[in-house]
Amino acid sequence: MLLICEKLEDVRILTEAREDGKKNYFIEGVFLQSSIKNRNGRMYPESVMDKEVSRYTKALIEQNRAYGELNHPPGPAINLDRVSHMIKSLTKEGKNYIGRALVLDTPMGKIAQNLIDAGANLGVSSRGLGSLQKDTAGLMVVQDDFQLATAADIVADPSAPDAFVKGIMENAEWVYDVAVGCWRAQDFVEESRKEMKKMTVEKVLNPVNQVKLFERFINKLAEK
Repeated sequence: MLLICEKLEDVRILTEAREDGKKNYFIEGVFLQSSIKNRNGRMYPESVMDKEVSRYTKALIEQNRAYGELNHPPGPAINLDRVSHMIKSLTKEGKNYIGRALVLDTPMGKIAQNLIDAGANLGVSSRGLGSLQKDTAGLMVVQDDFQLATAADIVADPSAPDAFVKGIMENAEWVYDVAVGCWRAQDFVEESRKEMKKMTVEKVLNPVNQVKLFERFINKLAEK
């Protein structure tokens, strides 16, 4: 499946006083949209988005496991050391899905709080995996296998094109590697498998060789 990211700027920053004298920071606004062509030339059918938002809400939001990161990571997995906020709700309004996220007191969350206090212009960007199919009008339609990694990462200058996400993250085919319990790019899996067949077990288990394989993968993607 492809990694699909969509940026949105229509968010509000809210604060609420806490009993300890500090304040809670919330981000609210349109996190997801369906049935319209977005700036990336993609369209999420309402039925596809409804189904995934329902799953995401039950499996993650209601279990307090719907995290987002400060800026986009280089892949679909949630990195707990970079979590900055927790998505608390997603409510459908027309074709939009209004989200509310609590900015946490984690290291990345504190950076986001400081940016907010300084008046930074922040936005949100969803991150998910799914297949795309071009319709007769040339529109890329997201298919029924779409699955959210997060409804919202916090991003700076959301209107600017993100070359890293567009050129590397979204051009790679991602698969879940059951053996190690993480997402990997398909090109990396296939190429590494072929190369490891030529290596002894000792060489495969050597961390230095594992790092070299990954570095070659990143360099290859960067050339695209």
